[in-house]
Order: sequence, then structure tokens, then C-alpha cells
Amino acid sequence: MFNRPDRALLEAALGAGALSDRPHLFSDVQVLLAQTDYERIVGFVRAVSDLVACPAYEAAVAERQAMPIMPMPPGVCLAFDFHVGGDSPQLIEINTNAGGSLLVTLLERAWGRAEQADQVEVVLSTMFAEEWSTWQSGRPLQTIAIVDESPDQQYLYPEFVRWQKLFESQGVQALICAPEQLRCDEPGRLWFGEQAIDLLYNRLTDFSLGSEPCAAIHAAWQHQLAGKTQGTLVTPHPQAHALWADKRNLQWLSSVTTLQDFGLTQGEAAGIAQCVPRTIPVTAAEANTFWLTRKQWFFKPQAGFGSRAAYRGDKLTKRVFEDILRGGYVAQTFAPPPEVQVADPETGVPVSLKYDLRVYAYAGEVQLLAARLYQGQTTNFRTSGGGFAPVVVDSGTH
Repeated sequence: MFNRPDRALLEAALGAGALSDRPHLFSDVQVLLAQTDYERIVGFVRAVSDLVACPAYEAAVAERQAMPIMPMPPGVCLAFDFHVGGDSPQLIEINTNAGGSLLVTLLERAWGRAEQADQVEVVLSTMFAEEWSTWQSGRPLQTIAIVDESPDQQYLYPEFVRWQKLFESQGVQALICAPEQLRCDEPGRLWFGEQAIDLLYNRLTDFSLGSEPCAAIHAAWQHQLAGKTQGTLVTPHPQAHALWADKRNLQWLSSVTTLQDFGLTQGEAAGIAQCVPRTIPVTAAEANTFWLTRKQWFFKPQAGFGSRAAYRGDKLTKRVFEDILRGGYVAQTFAPPPEVQVADPETGVPVSLKYDLRVYAYAGEVQLLAARLYQGQTTNFRTSGGGFAPVVVDSGTH
């Protein structure tokens, strides 16, 4: 184990210029997580995974989204973001196309933990194999398309390349493309030129696939939703987003009464709710109350991502508040982020950075932990000394 990550290893793995173009992608510190917090998080992930599979919960999502909930693979690359350090970990949000996992395994290598990184990468690649076999057990997985808008311009593009290499090391052909480069045939199979796609790894932030560039993917998703398995499997898919990542779900997860209405016992409901800050929809009718109490809230768009258009109440202006009142927002009780001391890489001066704890999971099991260090209101990858950091579970902390 090293005192800091091997930057030469990171440079070599990501390619020339990747880190100079992204100077705040990786932090030079490790973050400690108390064993008790880790155990609570593992239990929480399992409990919420069980909840999401409950018929009453599925029915509530179907009614709110006006869409059927069909038997479907769970969706790859799920992540739970927490703030820790208080009485219990506090869930900030759930993401269904969470990036960074293969960057974190690379970072583990740079810290001298290659064996651990190898094990996690096997788990991550197995996730895709399981997703495929759940959907189509009679057909071998041969091709994967990693899809995002202008992928080579994305900040996490180096991770796309790492996914491509990982898939190819498993004998699966992989390509990286934009959604408009695909076409869909009648059985619901997507094509990139003359190459048929078995599985589409969806990194898009158009969660409903409703935009024009996503028309072919949306058509494939409609075949998938109809239960047709001859086509391309889209994952993570709009149903996974509705079940997990719509921020209105946080209102349910933070309410013991609602959770009991879904069929949980009082103890099960309390176990989930104690880890979720109270969350409620923002309505114009309650505008005055929200404004007067704004310092206690964090305002988030219900279908937002990457902390975009999310605002701490104590930083809120009247103009932004008026935008929030137009609809589509929830207010979550502010749970302060933990902080860690970091030496500024440019000055060497110690600075205190905030961090979110990201927990990657699949089918109810935790796969990998990471921290994302930052200054400001939310994670931004623009902070000197910030970026992804590995997390070490410390049995000596409580």
C-alpha cells in the first residue's frame, strides 16, 4: 500500500492527455469509513432492493409514472450516494447509470491493491453477464454498445474505453457510439452500421429515451417492455430509473407510514427511513413556507442527475426559487456532507474538502465503495485536490 496513488500508472492506463485534460478526476487521499456505517449501508441496500421488488411499491410507481412495470432485469450500474458521519448514513440520492466504477478500480491499482481491483472487475463484468442471462438465457452475449451523447466529449470518456477493454477481455465485442448512430429493426434489435447489438450499456441522461436522437433506442426499449427477447437489451432502462432514481421516491423512503403501507413491518420501515432525510414535493401552494424554511432544505429536480439544477436552500436566490416553484422539484432535509483534510496539490496547504460516499450495487449486493471530494454545493470535479478517492472500511472506527 502506498502513501499516495501512482500517477504514472494512472496516466499509462488512461492514455496520454487524459489526466491533464481532467486534473481533478482523482484525489490523492483515501477516505476511511467506519465499519458500523458500512454494515448499516449494506443492510440498507438489501432492504431497499427487497422493497423495490414489492408488488405494492411497483404498483405505486406504475400509477405515478403511468407506465406498466414488467418483469425485467434489474439494470446495471446502480449506485447509492450517502453522507456519513452522523448517527446513521444519510441517503442523498440513487442513480441508475452511475459512472466511475472502473475508474475507482484503476485507482485501487494505483494505491497498490491490484488483487482487490481484479476481484471487483470480475464482479462488474459478471453483472453484465447476469443481466443478459436474466433476459436471454438461450443466446450468447456477443456485442455490447456503450452509448452516450457525444461520447468522446464526455468527462468520463476514459471510463467508457476501460469498459470497452474489459468487455473485450471477456470475449465480447464492444463499441462506443452516440444514440443517433443506431437504427432499430422490427424485432427490436439495434444496429451500428452492419453490426448487430446484443446489449446496450446506457450512459444517457435522457432517462425516458424520449428525445429525437434516442428514437432507435426507444423503439428497442418498447420491444423490451413488451417482453420480446429477440432484440437488444437496453440497460439501465427507463423502468429501472422509475423504480430507483426518480427523486420523488425519496419521499416514500423517508416515511415510515408509507413504507408500512407497502407491506413492511414497523421495524423494517424504520430501518430504511432512518437513513433517508425527510423529502417532500415542492408546491407553489407552500411557497411561503418553503422560502421561510429554505435553510433546512436541499432542492432537487425529480429527474435530475449529476447535481445539476440542485440547490442548497441557504444559497438560494429569489429568482432561482421562482424557477423551482414552476414544478418538478423535491425538497430534502439538508444532511451536511462529511469532510476530509487534503493537501492542495498546487500549494501544499491543507484544505478541508467535502465528500459524498458512492456505493455501487447490483441485485441487492454492494460491489464497490468510492468517495467523491469537492468544494461548493455539490460534486463537481473542478476542485483542486478533489475527485474520486478510494474508501477503506476501518473496523477501528465507530
